[in-house]
Formats: sequence, structure tokens, C-alpha cells
Amino acid sequence: MKILFIGDIVGKTGRETVFEILPMIKEKYMIDVVIANAENSAHGKGITEKIYNELIFNGISIITMGNHTYAKNAIFDFIDEADRLVVPYNKLKRLPGCGSRVFESKNKKIRVTNLLGTSFMSGFNSSPFEAIDSILESCTEDIHIIDFHAETTSEKIALGYYLDGKVTAVLGTHTHVQTADEKILPNGTAFICDVGMCGPYESVIGNAVEAIITRLTTGIYGKFEVAEGEGQFCGVVITVDEQTCKATSIERILLNQDHPLHNK
Repeated sequence: MKILFIGDIVGKTGRETVFEILPMIKEKYMIDVVIANAENSAHGKGITEKIYNELIFNGISIITMGNHTYAKNAIFDFIDEADRLVVPYNKLKRLPGCGSRVFESKNKKIRVTNLLGTSFMSGFNSSPFEAIDSILESCTEDIHIIDFHAETTSEKIALGYYLDGKVTAVLGTHTHVQTADEKILPNGTAFICDVGMCGPYESVIGNAVEAIITRLTTGIYGKFEVAEGEGQFCGVVITVDEQTCKATSIERILLNQDHPLHNK
């Protein structure tokens, strides 16, 4: 089985880039399941019902989120009916949304769990380590994919080793810069610190360059604006053995004007 996980989709450019490239990726790698992080898909923060439906219509099977899940009030109007949306499991319990869902593909049950990190984050979420333990106590699915939306590489690596052999993959999101540390951990869990971003290539993690430079050189907090221009696509393909349900490989995908798509 081939599972494609797409990194943080940022704004209109990110969405359009995914819609353009996804069919080619699915064909080239013979993808069975597509998961995408979309917490920045609506103008750089949050998601709307229209965009949620647009992502599903264009071939994304499961949508994960992150610390900007509730940035748009519009999410409260459709979150209870959004059965392909997975929000952070270790969020404040009074907030709506499901943090771990089970789907099915090729007669295999696939659990997708979204977790938030604690280091340099808002502090309004519980420990991801304790949170995932409560899920694993009763988890019987064939495949389990974790989207770990966290700031620091150390916390992501630690959770990877903590869950090695217990889940199929621990995939980092949030920092928008793809890391080159993809590997299969000793007990069979696929891991990468950060899958990367689908969004404007000439940008500061998706934001307009000048706005960020102004903020950093003056200390004045202006409005963040999603950059325009050509997009880039970041993701990983995980190959899972259909007999053992263990990950056998993880391959990075980075496509932009400096890294074009090549056919094998």
C-alpha cells in the first residue's frame, strides 16, 4: 500500500499547486490513500467549509490540522459534519472536532491521529505523549499514521522513538521547511521531522517576504500576508507492507522551480 502525506497547504497558491500536481504524483507512485495537512489552507490560517469540500473533491482522502485549526470561526459551522477532518487530539477538550479517526482502504483499517507539540507552542494543549498513550490502549487498526504538528525537531524525534514499533508513521508538520531526515526507525516506524509546505516558493514559510523582514527589523507587528507567485509541493510517500502492515520505506517529494518533477 502506498500512502501519500502532503505537507502544510498554505493559501490559494498551495491549494492550486496541490490540485495541479496531485494527479501526477498519484499516477507515478500508484498512491492508494492521500492525507494532507490543511490548517493554513484558508488565506494562511485555518480552513473553511468551501475549502474543505474543495480539497476532498480534488482527491485528498483525509485532512489533518494544527495550532490554527480554529483560526476561522467558520469551522464551527461545519466541523461536526466534517467526517474526513482530523483535528489535534490533545487540544482543549471543550473544543469540537475529532482528533483520531479510522478510515478504510484496500480492506485495511487506517487510523489517522493529529497531535500538537508543547515546546514553543501556545500551551493550551496537553502532553502529546500522554495523549497518544490513551489512544494506543485500545488501538487495533492495521495502520496508524501520526501527524505531529510541533515546533522543535527534538520533540518530534523524541515522539518518533517513543512510538517506534507502535505506529506506522510519525510525520512532522508545522515548520513548513522540509527536513532531510526521513528514515525507518529501528522497530519499523516511518519518520520525518517535517514534511514541508505546499505554498508560495518565494516566501518566508508562505508569507510575503517584505512583511516578515519589516517585522523582524522594526519590531512592528503588521498583518501577515500570504505570498503570491509560483508554488511548491512537499510530501512523503510511505510504502506499507500489506501482510505485516509495517512501513518498508519513506520517500520525500520536493517539487518547485529548482526541483522539477522527473519520471523514473
